[in-house]
Amino acid sequence: MSAFINRIGTANPGHDIHDAFVAFASATLPDPKSRAVFDRMAKRAGIAHRFSHMRAGDIQAGQVDAGGFYQRGRFPGTAARMVAYEPHALALALAAIAGLAPDPTEITHLIVASCTGFTAPGLDLQLAAALGLRADVARTMVGFMGCAAAIPALRAADQAVRADPLARVLVVNLELCSLHLQETADVETALSLLLFGDGASAALVTADPAGIALGDFRSVILPDSAGLITWTIGDQGFLMHLSGQVPSRIAGALRTQAKEADPAGLLRGMPARDIASWAVHGGGRTVLDAVEIGLNLPPEALRISRAVLHDHGNMSSATIMFVLARMLAEGGDGPGIAMAFGPGMVAETFSFHLTAAPLP
Repeated sequence: MSAFINRIGTANPGHDIHDAFVAFASATLPDPKSRAVFDRMAKRAGIAHRFSHMRAGDIQAGQVDAGGFYQRGRFPGTAARMVAYEPHALALALAAIAGLAPDPTEITHLIVASCTGFTAPGLDLQLAAALGLRADVARTMVGFMGCAAAIPALRAADQAVRADPLARVLVVNLELCSLHLQETADVETALSLLLFGDGASAALVTADPAGIALGDFRSVILPDSAGLITWTIGDQGFLMHLSGQVPSRIAGALRTQAKEADPAGLLRGMPARDIASWAVHGGGRTVLDAVEIGLNLPPEALRISRAVLHDHGNMSSATIMFVLARMLAEGGDGPGIAMAFGPGMVAETFSFHLTAAPLP
């Protein structure tokens, strides 16, 4: 018996902050050489829009955001950022769920993935109360797994449905990446911050045979890679580190997978050319380039992943769900592979098959 993603809802906050961030970060860098490097890389990033629950301020007047949450020389501490996380996370998650309009009395499981904030009672309980879910709803929180967290969340939903065909699982991915803006004079840090925006997704996973049929889930921990992607809690927000070695390690690992053609591997023993759909997390343009190069894919293969990156940036765990939502809307047929990379460094994957149109 298979589990299916029947429907996917997505949401972004109302403020496009990409251009404002580029101006802010460039002005913060200390010397012309650093600014020139940053500006050149920003133009090549393949990102046109990123969204935040905060409205950008007047950069020329010294403002960062219009509400004064970030003030030059005295950015807020982690506690203040977590206070802001709670209401904005709930509002954005509910906006994504609204696109599904689930019957709250039918939801048996609620799985929430988020790595940009912590609170207790958590977002799972806040959503259960706001949606009027039944008191015995089975709740799972997937936290701090980074950009790859959506796939373990879907794996838990898949297992719930396979264990009980009557299960109806609501899977929510919520990320407020803009809560972790840093005031930095380091061009590498500024380039990492350039990638991220806020976003949320909600998916209904059941045994009803419509939408995206979920196949098997597989993970690989790349050896000697633990320091390449890190996400640590600092006194002024959560601190992201993305090594410049990440794309080459991804390309090398996938090249090996393709060459070995191992049925137990990430490609399930299939030649990459036989896989009709690629749902790849857009961690950045260079990450998508690495997947394309490592698997020798045609440019069209990652069209949807690149479009999501262009339109939204990297929304951490929510990103791959935006890719799947576009695939579901477009329709199609044939086998697919979904893939995301996170701290560890870990490649999380699952196979899937696009079926009929999503449930109404």
